[in-house]
Amino acid sequence: MSGVRGIRLLAIPLLLLAAGVVTACAPAAASIEVTAPTTVVDVRTPAEYAAGHLDGAVNLDVSAAGFETELEALDPTADYLVYCRSGSRSARAVALMEQAGFTSVHDAGGLSDAATATGLAVVD
Repeated sequence: MSGVRGIRLLAIPLLLLAAGVVTACAPAAASIEVTAPTTVVDVRTPAEYAAGHLDGAVNLDVSAAGFETELEALDPTADYLVYCRSGSRSARAVALMEQAGFTSVHDAGGLSDAATATGLAVVD
């Protein structure tokens, strides 16, 4: 029994070491520079936007019926940075924007990832 117990005790540090190696290899969030002409677009619902959004972001709900109509009012040659809650809706919005002829659209993923990557504060 002592041999099995010794193997179990040895397995714990090895598991911790493996976890540390995996953590050390995880990629850091990419940095995204937001310049003055960049329009930051939050594609969540108005209620989600009101609960907290990136400072200076405009709200265009990708799930709303009028999303594509709202796109028509935007300059398709301008620079856009798009985010949502988790990254799913932002990917859909970016695809729709590109299909509509937008030439400089960047998907920043979810709110927390976008805040980290851009350095923009989350405000109410």
